[in-house]
Amino acid sequence: MQKSTFVKNILDGSLSKNILLFALPLAFTGILQQLFNAADIAVVGQFTGELGAQCMAAVGACAPLINLLVNLFIGISLGSNVVIANMTGNRNEKGSSRAAKTSVIIALIGGFFIAIVGQLITPALMRWMSVPDEVFGMAMEYMRIYLIGMPVILLYNFCAAIFRGIGNTRLPLLTLSFAGIVNVALNLFLVAVLHLNVAGVAIATITSNAISSVLLIYLLFKKTKLMSMDYGSFVLILNWLNGS
Repeated sequence: MQKSTFVKNILDGSLSKNILLFALPLAFTGILQQLFNAADIAVVGQFTGELGAQCMAAVGACAPLINLLVNLFIGISLGSNVVIANMTGNRNEKGSSRAAKTSVIIALIGGFFIAIVGQLITPALMRWMSVPDEVFGMAMEYMRIYLIGMPVILLYNFCAAIFRGIGNTRLPLLTLSFAGIVNVALNLFLVAVLHLNVAGVAIATITSNAISSVLLIYLLFKKTKLMSMDYGSFVLILNWLNGS
């Protein structure tokens, strides 16, 4: 596997400069992820007419659960981050590639699992959070659509962890920034033009997350060669599916 330029950069040169270049994009990425839900609240508050207050309350009621999920995924993905960073530091290219492929498999399987289980437990969670009856239906609609996007949301976080593991925090930030612009544009189109209210902002959120995930997967193939598919990759996937 050819070692990419940014792997060389993180392992060589000034330590203080590398730490700063690594930490700042990471911090901005975390902030930007938290702003997705805030953008949804702002759009439904401005462009849903008489239902504005109810839509804002519905989306806002989901904010604590969404923030919990986002932070949980970031925390879980740290496992991949640590393993790949260790492999990268040891110049173990084969191990880094295997860890990256395993991370993607975990993200997809975990995402589908949470999406399915989430649909079943969302009503109980909403009642546990004491969501008011007048916005309960809209909050449920928003949360259930958001949960459908769990596979791509997890995939983004695990792919971002792979990049962090090899010393690159800039590309996850750039892809998430682009997805954020798409999210706002889709929010405005689906809510202001198509009048989809809370469903519109939820669809915009999972669509923008899907875009950021696809971009990171593409960059993993294009820039790092960590995700090159060979016979060993298919064996790894089959072993996961067989539970071995």
